[in-house]
Amino acid sequence: MRPNKIREIWKSGGVVANGWLATPAAFTAEVMAHCGWDSITVDMQHGLMDYQIAVSQFQAISTTDVVPFVRAPWLDAGMIMKVLDAGAYGVICPMINNGEDARQFVHYASYPPLGTRSFGPIRASIYGGSDYTDKANDEIIRMAMVETSEGLDRVEEIVGTEGIDAIYVGPNDLANALGQRPRLDTENEVVLKAFEKIIAACRAAGKPVGLHNGTAPYAVRMIEMGFQFVTVQSDAGILRNAATAIVAEIKGGAAKIDTSSY
Repeated sequence: MRPNKIREIWKSGGVVANGWLATPAAFTAEVMAHCGWDSITVDMQHGLMDYQIAVSQFQAISTTDVVPFVRAPWLDAGMIMKVLDAGAYGVICPMINNGEDARQFVHYASYPPLGTRSFGPIRASIYGGSDYTDKANDEIIRMAMVETSEGLDRVEEIVGTEGIDAIYVGPNDLANALGQRPRLDTENEVVLKAFEKIIAACRAAGKPVGLHNGTAPYAVRMIEMGFQFVTVQSDAGILRNAATAIVAEIKGGAAKIDTSSY
């Protein structure tokens, strides 16, 4: 089976730079895949893609050695199994609140005896190799999202669940749950303390933790705090910010030019 490069990065103590797709287009996925990310996540929770678009994005990502991840819409056995069958090498599952949620997630994303995933790797065996089903449980990454007050309170049992490989922090939902204003790149002390608690639990369990960020400088700061998997914005957010900056520069420059004689 094709090795999961993200596991290798973590094993060596490295940090993963993760791209994020919200736009339902294979070409966007292909462009992002050629930008140097270690992994790219197809966001099926809040992104605008359906299953067929997600498959085409996995195919586009496969033009490179970038590792394809997906954020599942929910803790749903059918969808988790289908994205894995399509070739996702990592699944980020939202709203994992306790050990029982974590165990269900592992069951849905793992073949027996670890789980109850149904056999049928229709594209995964093409992408991963003919021995995919023999090694999938060891190579696929299962990341549980901690983003609620209950999840924060019970983060130790979540990260300690057999088969959970890492935690991914949803900062906006976590802030909401803690009665704080949701925002990326937060400076809110309540939320930052929650980050520290999650990092401590993951370190104690010997498992990595990831975070969604708004800017690269903040992501680097979060790496210093202890995060080993960092996402910055999404394809849509990057496009919006870059285009806004270009338009502002053009209009700002034009305003300084006397065009009355044109």
